[in-house]
Amino acid sequence: MTWKHPSSPVTKKFKAQISAAKVMATVFWDAKGVILSDILPQSQCTIAAQYCSTLDRLRDAICHKRPGLLRKGVVFQHDNATPHSANLTQQCLQRYG
Repeated sequence: MTWKHPSSPVTKKFKAQISAAKVMATVFWDAKGVILSDILPQSQCTIAAQYCSTLDRLRDAICHKRPGLLRKGVVFQHDNATPHSANLTQQCLQRYG
């Protein structure tokens, strides 16, 4: 409820439009900038095997864009989404140390 003066104009309600198709983007970055960005095709969901493939490409991108960084050590932070906490993903991360 809003308080208005009786002579105030009537507020218009905007029509809701159907949004464009949703696309999932994953971006990996550090203090120097973006290392890898990955866009998942429309209507496809992330599964552990696909996520591990993205991690493989991330490792290659780090080697190419930030030489020597893997030897110094990398702190990798992600949430507890199902593909991130799956056994296959955990094995992939352990393989990379």
